[in-house]
Amino acid sequence: MNRLPAILRLGLFLLAALPLIAKADTLTGYVIAVTDGDTIRVLDAHKQQHRVRLFGIDAPESHQAFGNRARQYLANLAFQKNVTVTYTEKDQYGRILGTVFVGRQNLNLELVKAGMAWHYVYYAKNVTALADAEKEARQHRRGLWADNQPIPPWEFRRNRSKPEN
Repeated sequence: MNRLPAILRLGLFLLAALPLIAKADTLTGYVIAVTDGDTIRVLDAHKQQHRVRLFGIDAPESHQAFGNRARQYLANLAFQKNVTVTYTEKDQYGRILGTVFVGRQNLNLELVKAGMAWHYVYYAKNVTALADAEKEARQHRRGLWADNQPIPPWEFRRNRSKPEN
């Protein structure tokens, strides 16, 4: 009988912690555009458009080596297909940050496996599937890893924003 207060305390603790537990939302819809190698536009059943940035990855920029290939690869996987997006937040530009699925295929993971995107460790350091996929793509020199020194998109963006002398 001495356990009841402990169980009650645990129950109250869990109840108080509920708002802190992130609840994943789901978006389902049809891909109407592929903006670049890590961003799509999804039309939902209510005909509302949503911009979706694939979480945990960063594909080369359009004017960067492999940028157009990454966009085309994502288009081959997703354009004019039904997708499910799981997400918990939006980014500073109002885009949904999510994991995109066509059926059971995780497109975020597929892009990294094919060497069409980096695992974006800064935002997704604990996503070991992406880390493992990047390691394997590097070892097999797939996609952008065929280059001797590929430039990560975050460095490419930073270098482009610097004023020239």
